[in-house]
Amino acid sequence: MTGQGEKRFIPYGRQSLDEDDIAAVVEVLRSDWLTTGPKVHEFEQALAETAGTAEAVVVSNGTAALHAIAYAMGIQPGDEVIVTPITFASSANCVAFLGASPVFADVDPATLCIDPSAVERRITDRTKAIIAVDYAGQPCDYDALQKIADDHGLILIDDGCHAIGGTYKQRPVGSLAKATAFSFHPVKHVATGEGGAVATDDADFAARVRLFRNHGITTDFRQREASGSWFYEMVDLGFNYRLTDIQCALGVSQLKKLPWSIRRRQEIAAVYRQAFSEIEGITPLAVRPDVSHAYHLFVVQVDAERAGIGRPDLFNALRAGGIGVNVHYIPVHLHPFYRNTYGTKPGDCPVAEAAYERIISLPMYPAMTDDDVQYVIAAVRDALVSRG
Repeated sequence: MTGQGEKRFIPYGRQSLDEDDIAAVVEVLRSDWLTTGPKVHEFEQALAETAGTAEAVVVSNGTAALHAIAYAMGIQPGDEVIVTPITFASSANCVAFLGASPVFADVDPATLCIDPSAVERRITDRTKAIIAVDYAGQPCDYDALQKIADDHGLILIDDGCHAIGGTYKQRPVGSLAKATAFSFHPVKHVATGEGGAVATDDADFAARVRLFRNHGITTDFRQREASGSWFYEMVDLGFNYRLTDIQCALGVSQLKKLPWSIRRRQEIAAVYRQAFSEIEGITPLAVRPDVSHAYHLFVVQVDAERAGIGRPDLFNALRAGGIGVNVHYIPVHLHPFYRNTYGTKPGDCPVAEAAYERIISLPMYPAMTDDDVQYVIAAVRDALVSRG
């Protein structure tokens, strides 16, 4: 297809592990603590430092982080929470889990981050909070969102699952809202297999998250061991959302490589942007000048008329050529659950719906070689030429 030799497969994302990561996990496997042990606290401290917050609480995945945040906010039936349609379903599901109503606000057409003006139009007397998503790794316009939240007495939450290591106006993702959710899925910047965290400056909020991740029980096993006590009380209905010491040890090791990961992702993005500036009809999402983009994803929009090929045909051509492109995401309000449960429908978020028909995620992960990046660019160019 590209004339570059043997065919290969380049996924849209993957973990990057080294011998230090393996040694960190082995050390825990040989220790006395596989879960609720000292590595949990160590990982939490390192995360809080990265996020620029007083507190970080690790949980079993990014969805659990969002669920715990919604719980800690006191979301309940009858409440509304404004969310974005261009995200993974968990950003809205965490509201539905608690019997409240997600309300979808449209996105900025240039960045696909939630549009503050659309948020303001969705506020009612039932609105309790706003959940912004740092789509693809780009922080949202938090000054505008926080002003809206303050003006209306709302809580602002950051779904930063794409964006750990990014910044907004030189402030780290994690410190931009009341609380921030992170994810440590293998395609994310910090991989623990599965895993997540909540970052916040509010000690009471963090305490509620810790309660929720541990069945609603006031102490965990390690705390009881340290105090020589067997007694505990379940004071609320929580979940088992704990993260193991095995995973936390991997997280501590991975977090040390986050600066390298961000730098390499930004290098790859710069090469992509230069190349696609010269390719008609393939347009990367815009980047605001006041952010440092973490590039969990590299998303382009395909203009079928100018490119001579639509997104579906380009997707199929790249997949056939060994490029593991993906689409992030089907707008959440168009999923059958939301249409059947909340009455959402096509036309509710026209900008997001139009973007969905054009977007495609190209490979983006720090272990990509320069040759891998050029292979992807050549594959895109060849797909367009073959249709020209």
